[in-house]
Amino acid sequence: MDLLAPVAFHGAFPLGTFMVNIIGCFIIGLFFGLLEKAHVMTPGENVLLITGFCGGFTTFSSFADDMWVLGSKGEWSTCVLYLAASVVLGVLLVWAGRALIR
Repeated sequence: MDLLAPVAFHGAFPLGTFMVNIIGCFIIGLFFGLLEKAHVMTPGENVLLITGFCGGFTTFSSFADDMWVLGSKGEWSTCVLYLAASVVLGVLLVWAGRALIR
């Protein structure tokens, strides 16, 4: 995703990591929605799909590094925007994924 992001967005904002993380939040919401509604996943499948797949797909370590790089470059407004957008959209997309399944 980071390879495609510069084509779609020019600037300091780390769009690739951002997109992967918010898409992962939506997928986690879908999986948790399925788990709560229909109990279609066993505890093992829960760990495999939610913790394993989504945890491997999203990347908090890259997010943290992006934040550090933005801060070290003095890109404070981009840093704050990235932090706020990641948290707010991430939570909203987890909610949306769960709501879609209900």
